[in-house]
Amino acid sequence: MAEGIRVVIVDDHPVVRQGLRSFLSTREGIDVVGEAGDGEAALVEVERLRPDVVLMDLVMPGGGGVAAIRRISEHHPDVRTLVLTSFSSEDDVIPAVAAGAAGYLLKDVAPLELEAAVRAVYRREGLLSPQVVSRVMKEVARGAATSSPLDDLTPRELEVLALLAGGRSNRDLASELFVSERTVKTHVSNILAKLRLTDRTQAALWAVRHGLIPPP
Repeated sequence: MAEGIRVVIVDDHPVVRQGLRSFLSTREGIDVVGEAGDGEAALVEVERLRPDVVLMDLVMPGGGGVAAIRRISEHHPDVRTLVLTSFSSEDDVIPAVAAGAAGYLLKDVAPLELEAAVRAVYRREGLLSPQVVSRVMKEVARGAATSSPLDDLTPRELEVLALLAGGRSNRDLASELFVSERTVKTHVSNILAKLRLTDRTQAALWAVRHGLIPPP
């Protein structure tokens, strides 16, 4: 049997950690291998356990999430960090994504959406919750560049990038563009390579910053 997605849960509330563990442990192909109550403890567990995905709260005593995300990204680039927090302001979202978070969800997310997010982040399909996308777009639109380095992208890649920035999955993109998911993945890979980005979340923010999609 293939090994499941190895997850470490980081939250300063034991009840929250237990609830997340109880749910995720029931999902096929997901293994919760560790927990931590703050950012410093998270770094120790990541070093010890080498998980695939870290489910990270942001505001914790004794070591916050953003600093931990940055250090995980620097020292363990193959580990994907999915933020799960109650905070959705620009001051929370932008630093977390800039530090290397592959996804950002709010704690009111439905359980099955959380499961889907863990799997998406593991597949390197970064994501932002709809509420977060709106806030990020408003913030970065204030300082969006008047010109953008889009010349290297084909018209189809520009179309894919714009749709991607709206939060659509590969399946949604394939349906909307009348192509296969494999073709979509090729377009996304080409976009990331041309723009020198590492994941879909960074690509979505790049699209907003460069005016590819309008602010809400």
